[in-house]
Amino acid sequence: MRRVGQVVRTAQGLAILRTDADVDEETLQDEIGTMVLDDSLETVGRVVDVFGPVDRPYLAVTPDDGVHLPSLVSSTLYSR
Repeated sequence: MRRVGQVVRTAQGLAILRTDADVDEETLQDEIGTMVLDDSLETVGRVVDVFGPVDRPYLAVTPDDGVHLPSLVSSTLYSR
C-alpha cells in the first residue's frame, strides 16, 4: 500500500486530493483508474483525473456508492 495524498476539498461530486511531494511523474501516469482506500482499508473510489502543477498535482476521485464526501476532507487516502 502506498500513500496517495490528502483530500483537500470536494467539488462537483468528486474528492480532490493533493498528492504527496515524493510522487513521481511516471507513477501519476498510471493513477487514472486506480482504486483508493481510506485508513481502515475501505475502498473510497477511483481516480478519474490528474491535474495541476507537475511538481505536486491534484487527483480527482469519483466516490463509490455510499461514500459521504464531506467526511473525507482532511483524510489521507492510499492505493494498493
